[in-house]
Amino acid sequence: MDVMGYAAQSATDALAPFSFERRDPRHDDVVVDILYCGVCHTDLHLARNHGGFTTYPLVPGHEIVGRVREVGDAVSRFKVGDMVGVGCMVDSCQQCKPCLKGWEQDCAEGPTFTYASIDRHDGTPTCGGYSDTVVVTENFVLALPDGLDPAGAAPLLCAGITTWSPLHRWNVGEGSKVAVIGLGGLGHMALKLARALGADVTLFTRSSGKEEDAFRIGVNHVVLSSDPAQMAVVAGRFDVIIDTVPYDHDVNPYMPTLTLEGVLVLVGYMGPLGTPVNAGGVVRGRRAITGSFIGGVPETQRMLDFCGKHGIVSDVEIIPIQQINEAYERMLRSDVKYRFVIDIASLKS
Repeated sequence: MDVMGYAAQSATDALAPFSFERRDPRHDDVVVDILYCGVCHTDLHLARNHGGFTTYPLVPGHEIVGRVREVGDAVSRFKVGDMVGVGCMVDSCQQCKPCLKGWEQDCAEGPTFTYASIDRHDGTPTCGGYSDTVVVTENFVLALPDGLDPAGAAPLLCAGITTWSPLHRWNVGEGSKVAVIGLGGLGHMALKLARALGADVTLFTRSSGKEEDAFRIGVNHVVLSSDPAQMAVVAGRFDVIIDTVPYDHDVNPYMPTLTLEGVLVLVGYMGPLGTPVNAGGVVRGRRAITGSFIGGVPETQRMLDFCGKHGIVSDVEIIPIQQINEAYERMLRSDVKYRFVIDIASLKS
C-alpha cells in the first residue's frame, strides 16, 4: 500500500516528505491508521547517524497510537475501529527463551524494531510512525485503554515502558524510596509511575528551578545533586535510582545515596561511562549498578493498563509534522516539556 511520511535521506539532510510502500497485510497483521507519534531522542540519533550504522532513507517513529483500519483473517484480539498502540518492536523470533518469557526486546535472534530494522520474513526495511499507516503483526500491537488521551499516551510506548520495566523488576510499591536522575521525557514518566505505585519519590537534578514542575508532577522531594550538603542528607536513603541521563556522566556521586542492596538502573544512556565506577561504592552496602532496555510486549500492556487505571499520560507538546526538524533542535536544547508528539493529520496539510 502507498504511504506518506517524513524521512531523512542522509545524516545532514532535514527530514522531508517521503512516499513509500508498506507490505501487503499478512494473515496475522493489523493495519493501523496512525493518529499520533511521539518524538524520541533515538529518532534524532538515528536520523543523524550518531551511531554510525543508519541506513537511508529513514522513517523514524516508535511511539505510535492509531486506529485499526483492517485485520488479517487470523487476527483475534483486535477489530476494525479499535484504538491501539505500537511501540519500539514489531516482531521477534517468538521461540527463544527471552521471547517465551515475554522479553522480546532481548530476543536471541534480535528483535525487529519498528524502524531502522529488517523484516524477518521478507527482508524489507521497516519504517516508523512518522507516516500515516503502519502494518504490524498482531502479537506486537497493544490495546489502548479507554479514556487515555491518545496524544499523551503515545510516549508511553517508549518512555513509559522504559521506566516502568525497572520499577516493576525491582518491586517498587508502597513504602519504596525511589529517586530519578533527570527531569526529561524519561524522567518525568519515571516520577509519575513511581508515585502512582505508591513510592516516596525524589528528583535528582543538577540545576535549580525544577522544583515547581517536579512538585506539580507529584514528587515528594527535590535534591540538587551538585550540592554536597543536600547529597549528604539523602545518604543511604534510596532502594532504587532510575538514571535517565542520555549522555556520559559520573554515577559515583549517587552510589552513597543507595540503601543496603539498593540498585541504580541506567535507562537513558547506552555508551561507555568515561568516569570509572568506584568499586568501593558498590561493594559497601551490597549495592548494584544495572541497566534496563525498553520492555517486552506483556509488560508494556500491563503498563498501559496501569496508566489507564490511574490516568497517567506523558506531558506533551503536539506539533505538526512540518515542524519536526525544529523539534529536533529544540530537543537538543532540552526545550520541551516533556515530549513532542506529532499530529499525523498534519501530513495532509
